[in-house]
Amino acid sequence: MKKLFAVLLAASFLAAPMAASADQHKPGRHVTIEKTVTKKKIVERNRWAKGNKLSRAERRQTVNSRDFRRYKLREPHRGEQWVRVDNNFLLVSAATGLILSIATAR
Repeated sequence: MKKLFAVLLAASFLAAPMAASADQHKPGRHVTIEKTVTKKKIVERNRWAKGNKLSRAERRQTVNSRDFRRYKLREPHRGEQWVRVDNNFLLVSAATGLILSIATAR
């Protein structure tokens, strides 16, 4: 009888912390957990300037050949194309990628 009592007493000491932790995570009980989140704010500045070159990937974002009127842009000459990057329209030489003119979206 003493052994049985000793085993039950030891089991109650081991089970008490587990029961307490299970009780804290019930949906009805409010548990406050504080988190500190730091966000990194990245600000990109316009790096477009007349005479710079665009990469091939950036040149793929061409504006439709008839769509330039919709954005109130002038018609590109032969060998030129309008490219929309971010909120800017760049008139670019189709062969070299050289920026000839810059216009902001309206």
